Amino acid sequence: MRRMRVLLAVGLALGLTTALVVGTGSASATRSVTAKPVAITVSAYEFYFTLSKSSIPKTGTVAFTVINKGTIVHDFSIPSLHKTTKMLQPHQKQVLTVTFTKKGSFYYECLVPRHAQQGMAGSFVVK
Repeated sequence: MRRMRVLLAVGLALGLTTALVVGTGSASATRSVTAKPVAITVSAYEFYFTLSKSSIPKTGTVAFTVINKGTIVHDFSIPSLHKTTKMLQPHQKQVLTVTFTKKGSFYYECLVPRHAQQGMAGSFVVK
């Protein structure tokens, strides 16, 4: 009887140890690490943009908060990535989330006719 209790105790201890090890391994395997987007403010004026940062050091996601600080309608577009805000009335803002998967220089512009030619254009760099 005593031997049976000892074997039972050993078996329970081994079972709990195995369950803890397996449980810990599976819990950490389901965790995913998501990088927080880089926050960049884009201010639109007549007829230029200012960006709080003009580049990022590596590929990743950027949350562009575009604010129309001008007196007429503007938007913000990265044509090569098919990303564009809506047309923003004065004092309106919109967050445009863009994931850059490769390094390079990405042209941006305002799509309102003649605004890019008047200076509402530039390049954002992913190093």
